[in-house]
Amino acid sequence: MSTDVTAKSPAPAPPGGSGPAADGGLLGLVLAGLRRNMRQYGMLIALGLIVVLFAIWTDGDLLLPRNVSNLVLQNSYILILAIGMMLVIIAGHIDLSVGSLTAFVGAFAAVLTVQHGISWPVALVLCLVVGAVAGSVQGYLIAYLGIPSFIVTLAGMLLFRGLTEILLKGQTLGPFPDGLQKLGNGFLPEVGPDTNYHNLTLLLGLVLIAAVVWQEFRDRRRQQEFSLDVLPTRLFLLKLTALVAAILVVTLLLASYKGAPIVLIILGALVVGYGYVMRNAVFGRHIYAIGGNLPAAKLSGVKDKKVTFYVFLNMGVLAALAGLVVAARLNAASPKAGVNFELEAIASSFIGGASMSGGVGTVLGAIIGGLVLGVLNNGMNLLSVGTDWQQVIKGLALLVAVGFDVWNKRKSGS
Repeated sequence: MSTDVTAKSPAPAPPGGSGPAADGGLLGLVLAGLRRNMRQYGMLIALGLIVVLFAIWTDGDLLLPRNVSNLVLQNSYILILAIGMMLVIIAGHIDLSVGSLTAFVGAFAAVLTVQHGISWPVALVLCLVVGAVAGSVQGYLIAYLGIPSFIVTLAGMLLFRGLTEILLKGQTLGPFPDGLQKLGNGFLPEVGPDTNYHNLTLLLGLVLIAAVVWQEFRDRRRQQEFSLDVLPTRLFLLKLTALVAAILVVTLLLASYKGAPIVLIILGALVVGYGYVMRNAVFGRHIYAIGGNLPAAKLSGVKDKKVTFYVFLNMGVLAALAGLVVAARLNAASPKAGVNFELEAIASSFIGGASMSGGVGTVLGAIIGGLVLGVLNNGMNLLSVGTDWQQVIKGLALLVAVGFDVWNKRKSGS
């Protein structure tokens, strides 16, 4: 039996956007682009739809400036954890201890500042060091002793929760110094003339828009230089317009209230920094390598144990930062703080596009996943939905996201 290798196949559409998709107009281009980039844009579109639906159902309350500001403050620590958890999952591991470590660091900060009167900047540094030590111990056990991450971090979850109870003696401890409180509740100062808007927030929004536009054009030019597939011009401009519009709307909403929260600036710096590392740095490529194909990564010279160690060390530092933020927001350390935070961070990562098998995911995806959960929580609270049904809906959202990942991989044959 022979195979006809001379049979002609349809020629691919040229980069300019001709072909069946282009013949269908802009809608055809959008649909074709979505089919090719479903993993990348699926959750972003889902987030937009969820925002629109809850804005309608709550008669616009979801998008009130005060509520948007509260949405940022209420979900900041989960988003910080989601960034670290995304790296852990991309590397092919899991971390169940971050919620308990968050509570422990908050308790440690309270003991230092409230009971012993240590200045809050010194306490902040010490807390980050504690998080780094906790993460490095777990990372060493996982990377160099070969103990599964599930077991190590499950033990860590129990250990840090117990240490939190011991530190606080089962009681809530507070309040924190004013400087530390601003980490969780503070806003950027007002500068310049009275414009009925927060001027510094407007300026930061414009800078962010300029940076996003520059980065998008830069990435597109680099892809073209290496002869990689790029979005058709009209679809690219549509995507860029949507990004600019979203940033502008959020900027105006925040600027019309108290301005940008300080924790949002911290979160933005983390997204930019970790996004750069995962896209451009050797360390980021190594994380993808060990999660995607560990044997091949070893043959390529990747020091998988060292990478795994630093991934968990990094997770410990981010968990400590999240612990400081949540304690500052509550203005007290509580033995019950951080409950289920690890589940929220894991769910954010998977909803944001991480793969169960590792090797897939982005920092921005973790943020999108966390915002999906945050908007769901906030919208359902505004609609007075009971906590029981909230858990059901969030569970279904996670199930749909993981199911989509499985379906997408089967469809692509990976």
